[in-house]
Amino acid sequence: MIFTNDNNKPVIIGLDHGYGNIKTAHAVFKTGVTAYDKEPTFKTNMLVYEGRYYLIGDEHKEFAAEKMQDQDYYILTLAAIGIELHLRGLSSARVHLAAGLPLTWVSEQKEDFKAYLLQNKEADFIFRGESFHVEFVGADVFPQGFSAVADKLREFRGVNMLCDIGNGTMNIMYINNGRPVASKCFTEKYGTHQCMLAAREKLMQRFGVTVDDAVIEEVLRYGEADIGKPYLETVREAASDYAAGIMRRLREHEYNPELMKLYVVGGGGCLIKNFADYDPSRVTINSDICATARGYELLAQRSLGGV
Repeated sequence: MIFTNDNNKPVIIGLDHGYGNIKTAHAVFKTGVTAYDKEPTFKTNMLVYEGRYYLIGDEHKEFAAEKMQDQDYYILTLAAIGIELHLRGLSSARVHLAAGLPLTWVSEQKEDFKAYLLQNKEADFIFRGESFHVEFVGADVFPQGFSAVADKLREFRGVNMLCDIGNGTMNIMYINNGRPVASKCFTEKYGTHQCMLAAREKLMQRFGVTVDDAVIEEVLRYGEADIGKPYLETVREAASDYAAGIMRRLREHEYNPELMKLYVVGGGGCLIKNFADYDPSRVTINSDICATARGYELLAQRSLGGV
């Protein structure tokens, strides 16, 4: 990766604030924050800010309808900025943030989320042992999912359904002849975490065991894992049920594979790929989970006149 930066222009950093993972244009890490008043023993992914210590990515954050209810997403934003500035070889920068919210939440929460991200004009912090100074010069908030295909709208001929499957929510949008249909946008709390919970429950009911989430995630992502066949089949069964539930919800929103094409983005795309019954000629699955963050950057560049 090669980056260039004009000191007179802000660095645009796209951030996909997921409930399972934070995604930037070039990195992914778990949405987890553990705060300490004293320096912890293990310092991997440690962020130091305003006298407190934060370990980033230890656990997934619980689902919350409003991401501004605590400071966790702000701390995670700083960590993401640190990663992107490190990749650019910068320790100090003027930063313009480009973020997003679920489709049907944007209009109501956009201004509050922007204010949340810009709560401080400047921030000084240390992440992974490297010091950073950031001056915040602005922020844009865009609809999730749609941003992942912002550079591909010309390909959306005829009637298309876009489905963005995240950890916490599933967002659905119709795109007809390259134009999003504002009246046909939907958000449901049916993200991949629901599949994780179902798999845990099935394993507990059948075998009375708790399986590490990392193992379940491996099955969901790749369809396989190095575990006993009965356990593997149980997780696969839960994943198949979840994938069928996704397709059922799409049909409830008038999805018809004979009349439209389906474009799937987000981390849940692997579940459709591995466990759903679909026609590959009518369904496109974008497995790049950083696509939305890159889309935010593209839209921000356009809004700033090509900065």
